[in-house]
Amino acid sequence: MHLAPFVKVSFLERRRIDGLGRKASRATSLLLALLLTALLGGCYAPVRLMPTPVSFSNGDVDPFEQIGPKLQTTDVPVFYATNRVALIEHPDPIYTILPTDDLRMGVAHVRVGDDNLDWETLHRLSTSADEGERPIVHLERLEQLATLKSDQEVADSPEVQAFFAMINKALAASPNSELLIYIHGSNNTVPRATAQAAQFRHFTGRRMVVLSFMWPSAGSILRYLTDVNNAARTVAPFARLVELLAKNTTASRIDVLAYSAGAQVLSPALAQLGQPKPGETRAALQQRLRLGQIYFAAPDIDTRRFVNELKDYIDIIDRVSIAANLNDSVLRFAAIVGRASRAGRPNLTELSDEQTQFLVDASQKLRFDLIKVDPNDIPNLPVSSHDFWYDDPWVSGDMLAQFLLSAAPSRRGLDEQRIPSGARFWTFPSDFQDRIYRLFQR
Repeated sequence: MHLAPFVKVSFLERRRIDGLGRKASRATSLLLALLLTALLGGCYAPVRLMPTPVSFSNGDVDPFEQIGPKLQTTDVPVFYATNRVALIEHPDPIYTILPTDDLRMGVAHVRVGDDNLDWETLHRLSTSADEGERPIVHLERLEQLATLKSDQEVADSPEVQAFFAMINKALAASPNSELLIYIHGSNNTVPRATAQAAQFRHFTGRRMVVLSFMWPSAGSILRYLTDVNNAARTVAPFARLVELLAKNTTASRIDVLAYSAGAQVLSPALAQLGQPKPGETRAALQQRLRLGQIYFAAPDIDTRRFVNELKDYIDIIDRVSIAANLNDSVLRFAAIVGRASRAGRPNLTELSDEQTQFLVDASQKLRFDLIKVDPNDIPNLPVSSHDFWYDDPWVSGDMLAQFLLSAAPSRRGLDEQRIPSGARFWTFPSDFQDRIYRLFQR
C-alpha cells in the first residue's frame, strides 16, 4: 500500500489552503504521523498456520491418524455464509462491506502453503512444536453456490437445498457429527475469515465440518464504528442462518466460535433465538435448535449487555464459555470507544447486584465457564494478547478439547477458582500440558 505520497500531498495542500505555513504545530505533525501509522497498519500481515496446539505438539497424539488419502492434502475447503452485499456473484464473487438481510452461501477453497508444501511436511508441522516459519494459509477462491433472499423459503430454491445437502454429505463422511460456525472479529477481511476457519478445521484433524460466517467488517481499525453498526445489522440474518442449519442439516449439534467483535453478532442472535415460538416449550426449543458448545474468544461486547443476553439463552445451550485475558490491549481500546468494559476484559463492578448474582449462579449451576487466560500462568503468552485462541498452543489445545470431546473444564485439566462473590472461574495449571496430553491420549 503506497500511502505515504498521498498523505504528504494532502498535508501540503491543506497547509497552503489554511495558510498555516511554518506555524503548523508539532501536535498536527504528530497527528498526521499517527494517521499514517494507522493507515499502514491496515496492510494485513498474512495468516500463517497457527502454532500446533499443545495436545498434539509432542507427536505422540496424531489427530490425522485416521483420515483417508483424500484428506491428506494441503487443501482445506470450508463452507461459508455471508450477509455481505455482492458486487459480482459469478464466476468469482466479490463481496462489499455493506450488510444485507440476504444470505449467500458456498465453499471457500483454502490452501496451506504453496506448491512446494506437501502433505508430509504439513503433517510434521501440525504434530510438532516446530518453531520455524509457518506456511501461509490463503484463500484461493470463493465458490458461491446459492443465494437466499430475505423473503425466500428454502423450498423455493433448489440451489439452497443443494447447499444444505452438501453440508449433510460432509457430516456423514466426518467422524464428528457436529457442525461448527466460526464468526470472525472486526477489522477483518474475507480471506482472513476463511483462512482462520480453515486452520481450525485442519487442527481438529479434519474431523469437524466448519462454516465461516463472514459478516461485513470494513477491514480497517479506522472504521471500527462501521463494524459495530454492521454487526448490529447482521444479528437477524445470522439468527436466521442458525435456524436454517438446524432445520435443514443432520448436524447433531451446532457449535459456534465467536472471536472478538463476533460476539456482537452471536450474543444478541442467541438471545433472539432463545425466544420460543408461540406454544413452544423451552425443552422443545432446545431440541429444535440443537445448540452445543458456544465459545466466546476475547469477546468485544459490553459486559452488562452480554450478561443480560446470556439470561435469554443459557438454558438451551450445552455449554457457554468465555476466554478472557484481563490485560487484553485491544479490548482496552474497545472499552474506551464503547464507554463500558468488554466481556473479554470485564469490570464486574459495573454489574448490578442482580446481574452479579446471575453470574454466580450461572457459573455454578448452568454450565457457564469463565476461562482466565493469564500470561502469568501460560508460558510465552504476550501480556496484552488478544489473539490467544489461535496464537497460543495452551489455549488452542484447551479449546480443541472442548469442541472435539465436549469436555468440561475440570476434565480438560483446568483448575477451579472462585472470587469473593462466589462466582467460579478456571485457570491454567503449571502442568496443563501434561494434563491435556493425557486426556487426548485416552
